[in-house]
Amino acid sequence: MVIDYTINGIILICGAFLLMGVLMTKISARAGVPSLVLFMIIGMILGSDISGLIYFSNAEVAQLVGVVALIIILFEGGLQTQWKNIRPVLGGSLVLATLGVLITTAVVAAAAYYVLGISVLEALLLGSIVGSTDAAAVFSVLAGQNIKGRISSTLEAESGTNDPMAMFLTIAFIQLILTPDSSVFTMLGSFVLQMGVGGILGVGLGLLASWTINRIKLNASGLYAVLSVGFAIFIYSFTAILGGSGLLAVYLAALVIGTRDLTHSYSIISFNEGLAWLMQILMFVILGLLVFPSQLADWDLIWKGLVLSLVLIFIARPIAVFASTIFFDYSLNEKLFMSWAGLRGAVPIVLATFPMLAGLENSFLFFNVVFFIVLTSALLQGSTIPFFANKLKLNGRPSPKRIHSLELVSMDKANAEMLEVELTSKSPFAGQLVQTIGLPKQTLISAIIRSGRLVMPTGTTKLKVGDVLYVLTEKKQVSKVKMVLGEEDIVN
Repeated sequence: MVIDYTINGIILICGAFLLMGVLMTKISARAGVPSLVLFMIIGMILGSDISGLIYFSNAEVAQLVGVVALIIILFEGGLQTQWKNIRPVLGGSLVLATLGVLITTAVVAAAAYYVLGISVLEALLLGSIVGSTDAAAVFSVLAGQNIKGRISSTLEAESGTNDPMAMFLTIAFIQLILTPDSSVFTMLGSFVLQMGVGGILGVGLGLLASWTINRIKLNASGLYAVLSVGFAIFIYSFTAILGGSGLLAVYLAALVIGTRDLTHSYSIISFNEGLAWLMQILMFVILGLLVFPSQLADWDLIWKGLVLSLVLIFIARPIAVFASTIFFDYSLNEKLFMSWAGLRGAVPIVLATFPMLAGLENSFLFFNVVFFIVLTSALLQGSTIPFFANKLKLNGRPSPKRIHSLELVSMDKANAEMLEVELTSKSPFAGQLVQTIGLPKQTLISAIIRSGRLVMPTGTTKLKVGDVLYVLTEKKQVSKVKMVLGEEDIVN
């Protein structure tokens, strides 16, 4: 079949992209290969070097799609991350996101200087491009894995906050290469400004977004999800225009929004989850299209890329993890696992387009090496995460499945609200009967999810640790119900 590049032909290609992308997630789950690898392979197959269906070499469009995708992915990851899990590991995560990136950059740069025979600044540029872990890769690989919450929270927080450091270093070294007399102190001041503005605006606009979503009365429930995405894109662009880190602001805003009791929270979370998957498929397919396999099939590039990949995986990342967590209470097994789970993905490839757009001499070499490193990292590390978690005895308790559709009773025009509460080992109600809890009047435990199964509660139902309770109450009594149940136990 010959595809004509009319409107119908383009729509056909887009439909094929989506169908193949979704089907690939099933294949990746069964084969134990991260889906991002298969998405990139789809792009490479559809590209001009193999099938010849699509010729794509526009780095600017790839960068634009990549940045928009990262906004959505970071926002969705922040919404799904619970602050009560992040707070205990926040210090270690932030040190990994800053000092860890610097150490990784330096070690990879030293190897690149000798292996590739490039200048010191160019080596530092390449090190900074691959210096950060990737949120899309980490979120997708850890999703559904029963990794201990403390470790998965550390890795998720690190991957959500270390992109700004890698982006700053990449832009700074490009500027130093193009204009060697640039002031390093000015750049450091710019970094402090970016982090400060990004942090303040992220928290502030996150609170504003939460307040707006809960106060505004929209005609359709689906519009609340669209509103949340609008806030995510606005927060990034507004922060970036003011000189702050837009990616940091988006992730922090999502964390703030995720901790609030939102109207239509299920609609917002499920919509963003689907949109994040869509953006992952689109982003990795386009990045695959940007790569020409004939250029990668170069033995000189292969052995050099393999050496740099092994240096990153087995030397740079472990040094960064052990040095960054030296003052934090992580066990040896936890540090070993975090060293292995430092996945590289879309962020390094997107950052590799920056030198191309700046017109640097070795930009295509950087892009091909980075692509090779990402592919190696995803195949070697991503596919063995469950294996190492099991060997290092870091498997946690399986999370109970949610039946979020119960939230549908929480409509704007109704006076009812549905609360979702998970009973932890610290809960005073674990082991007690439902009738002994003493909830306010007009309040009912509508359902209990226990080990993924629905339990219809009665007064004599005995509550257990891990139970997820769905509590229906009047809106005016929400604060009172929370006080009885304990605010720290509220999930949504």
